[in-house]
Amino acid sequence: MRIGGAKGLLPLHGRTLIDWVLDAVSGQSDEVLINVNGEHDAYVRFGRRIISDQTPDWAGPLAGLQSAMHYARHDWVASVPCDTPFLPGDLMARLLAAIRTNAAEAAVAVVEGRRQPTIALYHKSVLPRLDAYLASGGRKVGDWQDTLHLSEVVFDNAIAFTNINSPDDLTRVNRIAPDDFARMACATGAPTTAKVK
Repeated sequence: MRIGGAKGLLPLHGRTLIDWVLDAVSGQSDEVLINVNGEHDAYVRFGRRIISDQTPDWAGPLAGLQSAMHYARHDWVASVPCDTPFLPGDLMARLLAAIRTNAAEAAVAVVEGRRQPTIALYHKSVLPRLDAYLASGGRKVGDWQDTLHLSEVVFDNAIAFTNINSPDDLTRVNRIAPDDFARMACATGAPTTAKVK
């Protein structure tokens, strides 16, 4: 069973999931936007600008990215989900380094041989293509990423990308002592990048 509703407000060690995510990314970015559809008031207390999808009918993560690209002040826009609370502190630096190394327009995290498609960094120049993809009915993040000049960034520390999708996932993570989990999440391996397209 998957978790529905306002997932970002679920408790993890006495704090909400989004509290953990904000802690992880706030020091890595000059601006943090929260994409919310339907529970706007519940997120006001986090003190960040709240944006909603411009594409109707709950079009998924790409619709949130589309709105972020429209509203963001800077040319580079990262996306992270609210259910990965222990993201590494060097996430943005390594994604940006891969983009610069490969002259790419986007970079995505890869863990244990699999892309983490919702954890990525994009140049705003891709927005017209994203608009067109969503207007055509496209919804799959990975399929759209395949159309971009994309770098993959391999992270060795899989635990930092723990994704909480089910009540069992949340229960399991709540059993780990917060200090232990934070220490494991901060451990990083040597960066490896691969130019994909």
